[in-house]
Amino acid sequence: MKKIAHIHKSLSVVISFAIIISLTLAFTFCKKRTEGPTAEYVKYSIRLTDSPGPYTAVNVDIQGVEITGPGGNIAMLKVNPGVYNLLNYANGLDTLIATGSLQTGRVQQIRLILGQNNSVKIGNVTYPLTTPSAQQSGLKLQVHQDLQAGVAYEVLLDFDANQSIVDEGNGKYSLKPVIRTIETAISGAIKGKINPAVNAAVTASSGGNSYSSSVNVNGEFILQGLPPGTYTLTVIPVAPYNTVTVTNITVTIGNTTNAGIINV
Repeated sequence: MKKIAHIHKSLSVVISFAIIISLTLAFTFCKKRTEGPTAEYVKYSIRLTDSPGPYTAVNVDIQGVEITGPGGNIAMLKVNPGVYNLLNYANGLDTLIATGSLQTGRVQQIRLILGQNNSVKIGNVTYPLTTPSAQQSGLKLQVHQDLQAGVAYEVLLDFDANQSIVDEGNGKYSLKPVIRTIETAISGAIKGKINPAVNAAVTASSGGNSYSSSVNVNGEFILQGLPPGTYTLTVIPVAPYNTVTVTNITVTIGNTTNAGIINV
């Protein structure tokens, strides 16, 4: 009898524990389902350009790009590692070196992580470039850029090759980069909410191009990465609700246009 009672007690403990776990998971699921729009990250890219200098080539070995974002959080972008000749990207030319997604908020710092294959070519002679500070702790660039949901951003790193190369004498050169950061937004977004909050598809159309999304459980939506222009918004809810079209919605670079509450 004691053994049977012990078994019943053990089963009761297991069942109670299972109920607690189930309730916890249900609460977590409901919490996630009742949060607002999920657009918490934005597209972020970094490009490289150069101001001309009196050299045949200025080769910079870029191995990583690190971003310090909201709250001091660190994010590593997906980088195209390699040796870049800065003089190939002068006079309005540039090249993409890193891309990624960043949490909305303020970007504080960009850190370039350099390798050891840096050099300067003067005439027909190539000299190694020493980069003492950049190789130890990375080349840190201070930025103060606020990122908002739905907008894609781009930063142009403008090297000044003429000022970045220091002649140390005896055929020795060092790289002390002088870089200007040009921060731009390259797209906009449309957000809104439907009433009542039912399942629905939302499409924004302009100039033959269409961009689609769906509403969340609160009826909210956001269409991201939209080129600037005038859009027609079409909301297609489940039956028996009606399809609604909203015209003349203007999207501008760096902004999220609020379409407001749309009754279906």
